[in-house]
Amino acid sequence: MQYTTLGNTGLTVSRLCLGCMTYGDPRWRTWVLDEGEAQPFIRLALEKGINFFDTADMYSLGMSEEVTGRALRAMANPDEIVIATKVFWPMGDAPNMKGLSRKHVVQSCEASLRRLGVETIDLYQIHRFDHIAPIEETLGALQHLVHQGKVRYIGASSGYAWELMRALSISERNGWARFVSVQPQYNLLYREEEREMIPACHAEGLGLIPWSPLARGVLTRPRAKTKGSTVRSDTDVHADRLYANADWEVVDVVENIAEKRGISMAQVALAWVLSKPDVTAPIIGATRLEHLEESFAALEVKLTAEEITELERPYTPKAVTF
Repeated sequence: MQYTTLGNTGLTVSRLCLGCMTYGDPRWRTWVLDEGEAQPFIRLALEKGINFFDTADMYSLGMSEEVTGRALRAMANPDEIVIATKVFWPMGDAPNMKGLSRKHVVQSCEASLRRLGVETIDLYQIHRFDHIAPIEETLGALQHLVHQGKVRYIGASSGYAWELMRALSISERNGWARFVSVQPQYNLLYREEEREMIPACHAEGLGLIPWSPLARGVLTRPRAKTKGSTVRSDTDVHADRLYANADWEVVDVVENIAEKRGISMAQVALAWVLSKPDVTAPIIGATRLEHLEESFAALEVKLTAEEITELERPYTPKAVTF
């Protein structure tokens, strides 16, 4: 395993982050693995040197945090790993069970701590920016959690660069903890973050932990194969929404390079994300152990400048999607 620091912090994380949305309660999504099925994936990740695990309160409505927390407490030394979780999306139908109000942020953090079974969350992230709660209220609540010792670092997920920069400015003016990382969608089929968000993170020293580095599996199979080999690839409606207008020419190039090198398309697509100097650790998810193994193998794939140019050439601008 390779390691790096998260942005300008001294926090050391593995170059791959295991996304734990896949593990929790199958009643939430049909492709989610239950606790018993999830344990081999977390065990393999730890054995391969991954020390960075990302979940969110809304994944399986809290069950992902419980499954992840129990597995990590049983299999790893808590002092050696980095646990990240997120807050924003609804956790119930009542009005105060969503968003980034002070009430919801603080209550959600305390609930996540209980579910994870830890005293402190290493990286607590806003899952989206809230356009109802004032950002000052949200940042003040996050500072409160840091001051209490319930959170070590704070981060953001998808949003506009101007929202990020405004938040950083407010934090600095008030002497509050500032975001140390951003979790954007970033892959060969969605590169809009290269316009403003990634340069902003570079300038401000924020780490990048991209979600969907394989475009929800679209980059792992030839154009002619419309569905993959897993339940998720067959039932993930969000993939259809995000990649309905995908550049299939890009997928063709991924396939060609994979064939020439004798490796999988997943390795090529993930190696491209890992080649970007501002990327800290792509978030990988897997419902099959062989797919997780492919992610580890991608760390050893070094694309040439010519291959990177070939992969990037067919891309066309997209509408911004979160």
